[in-house]
Amino acid sequence: MRYLLLTVFFLVSFVVIACGQIVFPSPNQVKIQKGNLNIGKNVSIYAEDTTTFYLSFFRTEVLRNIPVKWTKKASKAEIYWVTDSSLSSEAYKISINPRQMVIAASGKEGFTHAVQTLRQWVADSAGNLIFASVVISDSPRVPWRCFLLDSGRQYQKIATIKKYIDMASLLKMNYFHWHLTEGLGWRIEIKRYPRLAQIGGTVGKGEEQQGFYTQAEIREIVEYAAQRNITVVPEIDMPGHAEAALSAYPELSCFGLPVEVPEYGFTPNIFCAGKEEVLHFLKNVLDEVCTLFPSPYIHLGGDEAPKDNWNKCPDCQQRITAMNLKNSHDLQLWFSAQMAAYLKLKGRQAIFWGDVVYHDGYPLPDNTVIQWWNFRGHKDLALRNALRLRYPVICSSNYYTYLNFPLIPWKGYAKERTFDLKDVYYNNPSDKVIDEKNPLVLGMTCALWTDDGVTERMIDRRLFPRILALAEQMWHQGEVLDFTRFYQNILQREQWFGQMGFEFGPALKSGVKEDYKWD
Repeated sequence: MRYLLLTVFFLVSFVVIACGQIVFPSPNQVKIQKGNLNIGKNVSIYAEDTTTFYLSFFRTEVLRNIPVKWTKKASKAEIYWVTDSSLSSEAYKISINPRQMVIAASGKEGFTHAVQTLRQWVADSAGNLIFASVVISDSPRVPWRCFLLDSGRQYQKIATIKKYIDMASLLKMNYFHWHLTEGLGWRIEIKRYPRLAQIGGTVGKGEEQQGFYTQAEIREIVEYAAQRNITVVPEIDMPGHAEAALSAYPELSCFGLPVEVPEYGFTPNIFCAGKEEVLHFLKNVLDEVCTLFPSPYIHLGGDEAPKDNWNKCPDCQQRITAMNLKNSHDLQLWFSAQMAAYLKLKGRQAIFWGDVVYHDGYPLPDNTVIQWWNFRGHKDLALRNALRLRYPVICSSNYYTYLNFPLIPWKGYAKERTFDLKDVYYNNPSDKVIDEKNPLVLGMTCALWTDDGVTERMIDRRLFPRILALAEQMWHQGEVLDFTRFYQNILQREQWFGQMGFEFGPALKSGVKEDYKWD
């Protein structure tokens, strides 16, 4: 019986350590060594600066708040943090042997990524923290790794926003694209124009469609994200998806009339490009946005802006004539150029959806970045046009980075708007473009849009586990794992992610039961 118990203990310990060696996204180089570093009820640590957030984060999330003794001698420390200026800004190196753990990076970004790796590397056995001996050398595949959350159509609580910032940081993403304005809701408080939030934040009539974020709450979110190496990129969509704003200030539309707020989709009720007061208004909005968000990037939308009203509007037509523009698409380019040029004065770059480069026309300024999205409708047209025009590009093809697309048909999502883990792992167009190694391609954004009423309780099962494949494609630059092995790693890690508060949905279409409910 004694030998049986020893055998069981050994097998349990082996499973604990083996699971501790699965990290998402996969580090680039992992060299397993012999033995383990065992941390008991206290630990000695050497660090040049003991006040950094990543150290307190390490103590809570990795060491589970066990007592710490700070030592002034690195050689005597069980855990040694060392600044290595030879490493790139987001790179890190972890060396673990049975005596000591050494964590090296050039600064906050690399150290934060190291902590996120160690959260998954540590194992807990009989009250002891166990770290398998290893040398990990790691750095990102692309500089732009982003998660987008649509708070325009559906309002989410502050705690929910923080949850997905935590997730993005855990998966070594470094940008959080916050979609804050939409036909169904204007979510950002603008002091100069209070009706934007007070009225525009309440036009949606569905579940979780009323609300906005105060400037104090936004500052809280921005600081929370910055501590975790996440830059919050706000999106203020213009000229389209503006029905909520026009409900608050109808004089900003072409005809100054009350507008219909669509339950789904969008309408031709967009900001008027012919009225000088509209440009003045939006520049004032951007003043406050730039004060709230230190991000070097501000997203200005530019997608899905029907020109029906512009084509009939005397002010818009006069602008087209005065500026010698070709048509209403050219007018949108002119309008977008004015907004981007205003951001340039503030040292910011303007991101636009790929719709603005479907056709050539009025030139956009050199602080323009294009986000390619509509692979389903236009394949790589926006991507190739943007690269031809020498604009930097962010890849977020709706096949297969839009995680609101379910695995099986649901509400407005027919069969052709579904995909599973294997689809994204093998056939993601954004991943294939990154493989081209064009220096103008900055990286990838994956998105959770909330069309059709995706409420808070529905988000996790749309993200997980497919977002793990997208994080892998954004970060990992080593050999691509065989899909079977990658999927097995996910299955082994599912319980751990559950403990972190993330619920998994189905991974493969073949595994979806007939009675499965996405909502």
